[in-house]
Amino acid sequence: MIIQKSTPSPRYAVESFIKNFNLIVQMTKREVVGRYRGSIMGLAWSFFSPLLMLGIYTFVFSVVFKARWNGLGEQASKVDFAIIFFSGLIIYGVFAECVNRAPSIILGNVNYVKKVVFPIEILPWIACGTALFHAGVSVAVLLAAQLIFAHSIPWTIVFFPFIMVPLTLGTMGFTWFLSALGVYMRDIGQMTGMLTTILLFMSPIFFPMSAMPEEFRGVIALNPLVYFLEEGRNSLVFGIAPDPVRLAIAWCIGAAVAAVGFAMFQKMRNGFSDVL
Repeated sequence: MIIQKSTPSPRYAVESFIKNFNLIVQMTKREVVGRYRGSIMGLAWSFFSPLLMLGIYTFVFSVVFKARWNGLGEQASKVDFAIIFFSGLIIYGVFAECVNRAPSIILGNVNYVKKVVFPIEILPWIACGTALFHAGVSVAVLLAAQLIFAHSIPWTIVFFPFIMVPLTLGTMGFTWFLSALGVYMRDIGQMTGMLTTILLFMSPIFFPMSAMPEEFRGVIALNPLVYFLEEGRNSLVFGIAPDPVRLAIAWCIGAAVAAVGFAMFQKMRNGFSDVL
């Protein structure tokens, strides 16, 4: 077996991503297609699933619970809450899918670790690429719903990709770290499931931050997803552009988390073969 070098520098992470970009794209496509292989509707499920969920959210929250989003008032339509909720769920879903899959990424690809020379540091990128693909389809469904019911799409959607970049970098940092840690601690998979469930209810997805009592806002603000949920919703639904200073800070923090996560992955990867 040939042992690859495990350089922990951020520069090596970028170089590896650029060098293996085509491989990442091809393996991501294979994973996306493989998820629906054998089903009658095939890849169409990636479109109909978020469409169905949006319909369910609209019915449950607007008809059953008659929920309203603070600040919109009684003039809000029945689907407004569902659209706002769905936009937050898209952003949360990228983070949750990657983190929940992270502990099994290396464990599910043992052959790449033990038998062939393969850049295993790109495996988390494949999981992240799959999550981003489904998020992209969900965003298309969300924008179509806004066009149908609100008859307009906010121009601020052009900022959404810039908001997603630091979220993706930060998520990759967690994914690299947890995928490596999951090789040595098999209980990590159970812990990430509980963590993402807690984050779901402790994030401003079902409610805006303004609805939280003052004494709890500081605790909720510690949630790393809060910024992305608020700004992503602003750009996709409310037509509010992100503050450039806060966005720049988010980019820096996202890059730092990615660098730390990659460095931890590279330091731990040398022992993968012994454990697996």
